[in-house]
Amino acid sequence: MDSIIFHIDVNAAFLSWEAIYRLAHQGSTLDLREIPSAVGGDVTQRHGIILAKSIPAKKYGIHTGETLLEAKRKCPELLLVPPNYSLYQKCSDAFLDILRDYSDTIEPYSIDEAYVDMTTTCHLFGSPEETALQIKDRIRQELGFTVNIGISDNKLLAKMASDFDKPDRIHTLYQTEIPGKMWPLPVSDLFFVGRATAKKLFSMGLTTIGDLAAADPAWLKAVLKKQGEILWGFANGIDVSPVLSSPAPNKGYGNSTTTPFDVTDIETANLVLLALSETLGNRLRTDGAKIRVVSVGIRYWDLSYFSHQKALVSPTDLTLEIYHAARELFAQLWNGRPIRHLGLHTGKAQQDPVGRQISLFDEMDYEKLTILDGTVDALRERFGRDTLKRAVFLGQPIHHMCGGVPDTILQN
Repeated sequence: MDSIIFHIDVNAAFLSWEAIYRLAHQGSTLDLREIPSAVGGDVTQRHGIILAKSIPAKKYGIHTGETLLEAKRKCPELLLVPPNYSLYQKCSDAFLDILRDYSDTIEPYSIDEAYVDMTTTCHLFGSPEETALQIKDRIRQELGFTVNIGISDNKLLAKMASDFDKPDRIHTLYQTEIPGKMWPLPVSDLFFVGRATAKKLFSMGLTTIGDLAAADPAWLKAVLKKQGEILWGFANGIDVSPVLSSPAPNKGYGNSTTTPFDVTDIETANLVLLALSETLGNRLRTDGAKIRVVSVGIRYWDLSYFSHQKALVSPTDLTLEIYHAARELFAQLWNGRPIRHLGLHTGKAQQDPVGRQISLFDEMDYEKLTILDGTVDALRERFGRDTLKRAVFLGQPIHHMCGGVPDTILQN
């Protein structure tokens, strides 16, 4: 193979992390993974959505994204626990730290999964399968949770392989294995084929991934537009996207998140951008840095990606100033299509930059905002980042501070 790509996915991440923490640190004798249980937002208020569920809960037909009330109707004895995002971030960081022992090229895809380019380092540890086994077992032994690892020569096939039989498994999906392992699967199992698209493909007589792969790409494009062309490529295992490492922190600061649902309105998008700005501003102030460029990136449901940036009049580390710039960029960039992933990045970071340029047209009291951000940072540092949150995040499925790695609310 020219490339060796791993996709590593934590099994039922939120639920597993909750279970391990309760067993190891709270003295619980009940393993959430072994009973019908789920992590859900706003459990005490009886609304919100299922964020992760145990394997026993899955047998009742409970799935991520459905409301807590719907899940309870299917399984009245379902044990619901509230999410603990600070814990999840720590578990994710520990997970990624282990991966960094095997490769310098790691692309976090969400809080519980990552792509790892093993092309230049795999030979140091053994065959791809032997290396994957070492990583999988080390995560289980050192951190207490299990992962699935998919192995291939591109990201798409590695992702598909990791979704095969779970939990705690390693699967390969090389190009030569596509006919036997991937084409017999229902077309709904193909990466990025949602319910609506699957229904449309079924109506076209395309019931398996193999049917889609064998279809005329020109016909698919005529019927499904650009989406048809993309899905035909996926069905044939075509993916040329590289594994992209996070940018070095001394060159710029960034954050991104895979949203718990396709974002289709500007209010929700702005809420996500505010959550990203919260963490980004905190990181800047912690490092004593300020930035002069803000960039917003949008990844749509079909994997297409667009970004837009602007230069600021003065360097800043203020949460609201970053957010206002991001909101303006988003309004200029978004074309109304459903959004799967949002990113907020910065450039021209400076340590100890010169003072702010004062303008007669300033709309913010920068001195007060500086004091406010400093006070909030101090309280979160002492008592935890969930100590204070903006009121707009109450009752929302979006966490008020997206993590230092791409963060997600929805678990597979």
